[in-house]
Amino acid sequence: MFKVGTTNEETRVQWIASALKKIPANLTLLDAGAGESQFKKYCSHLKYIAQDFAQYDGKGDTGLQTGNWDNSKLDIVSDIAAIPLPDASVDAIMCTEVFEHIPDPVAAVKEFKRLLKPGGYLLITAPFASLTHFAPYHFASGLSRFWYEKHLPDNNFVIDELMLNGNYFEYIAQENRRLKSMTLKYTGRKINILEKIIIHLNLYILERISKRDKGSSELLCYGIHVFGRKKK
Repeated sequence: MFKVGTTNEETRVQWIASALKKIPANLTLLDAGAGESQFKKYCSHLKYIAQDFAQYDGKGDTGLQTGNWDNSKLDIVSDIAAIPLPDASVDAIMCTEVFEHIPDPVAAVKEFKRLLKPGGYLLITAPFASLTHFAPYHFASGLSRFWYEKHLPDNNFVIDELMLNGNYFEYIAQENRRLKSMTLKYTGRKINILEKIIIHLNLYILERISKRDKGSSELLCYGIHVFGRKKK
């Protein structure tokens, strides 16, 4: 069947795993906003530290929620902009799908600058656009590439890689796939056979168009992945 609109998480996970391999063995990595430490399994060559504010429990009733959330495996519980570690104490920082949940993400970048050793690695992923999730801790739908290109250099970071995950057509397909569940949740009715056919036709069209895409990610994409270094 059509794959269009289904590759957001898969692509992000593959990119994170690949980026983590670029960090030399035995260095100390801080997973800032680690949550349930989803990516710890890719950090076996590193000294891994998990930090999170540990207030989300998955039980909110607004937007998309997880239902439950395990904060029991964290090493540090703190505000992401005030992590109780010494200056220049870590070699790498990973922060995945967190910035949209921080009231002031620039403050987090400044804290990363403080914590990283000169030449230290920085790995960030966050949505370009997203539905409300993890409410009430959802403060932005996403961030553009220009946010990173402004605030990372301003805080002594060099961007080595900036990847736009997905494109306009992929994103529209992703939301097209949500129509069945969103219609039931917010209108109380199931979509009918004709509507199901139209959804499948839309996916067919979007997949064909996406294969010919030549840069629509500049308008809309799933998210942005950044790998960089703190200047020496």
